[in-house]
Amino acid sequence: MAISLDSGLSGKPRWTVQHTPNDAWLVGCETNNPSENCPSDIGPDWDFGMSPMMRTLDDGRTIVVTGQKSGEVFAQDVRDGKILWKATLVDRLARGEITFGGAADDQKAYFGTRSGNVFGLDLKSGTVKWKTPIAPMPQRQSGQTAALTVIPGVLFSGGQDGVLRAFAAGDGKQIWEFDTLRDFMTTNKVAAKGGAMGAPGATVAGGMLFVGSGYTGLGNGRGGNVLLAFEAAETPSTK
Repeated sequence: MAISLDSGLSGKPRWTVQHTPNDAWLVGCETNNPSENCPSDIGPDWDFGMSPMMRTLDDGRTIVVTGQKSGEVFAQDVRDGKILWKATLVDRLARGEITFGGAADDQKAYFGTRSGNVFGLDLKSGTVKWKTPIAPMPQRQSGQTAALTVIPGVLFSGGQDGVLRAFAAGDGKQIWEFDTLRDFMTTNKVAAKGGAMGAPGATVAGGMLFVGSGYTGLGNGRGGNVLLAFEAAETPSTK
């Protein structure tokens, strides 16, 4: 469900739009011993796991763009909630396809999927401008479920296989990659290791790029405990 609050002091909802009726979060419910909190009618679990992204188009319209766990993306007019376009990024709707967040600039919205693709969508129409399939490192989990990060011209995506990848925002071609699933000696002299990346995205600030590695939650990824920092002027090794 998408909700807009009044911009005044009342805080009352201005509009609401329900995208998937009878939806329910299902973690822990599909077992032989479900919790008493589980719904009797198990829904599809296609809710919105990410924060909405608000952008103003060059024609003056302001839209909010949100990716649903089903693999669908919606753009709505912020004034009345009207759905302006809908894009379906997967062949078969499934849980967890878009979970933790996309990214957007003034031309496109970008999303990664659990099935292992990264997309660039036109902000005005929702048309897929490019799609880049990501093959995971051998014997590792697939999926681009971590939140994406975009800066002018470059998009960053952390994979469940532990690889941080940079793509050209214009056409989706991969620029470089860095495998974080390795041992590191940290600046405070504590041994650390990288792992899967499946929730927070990279942070860019002060000419630096920061990324955490070792998220185990979604898909039971490989654990780790390291925070890595890259200088913007450097191109990380692909080895």
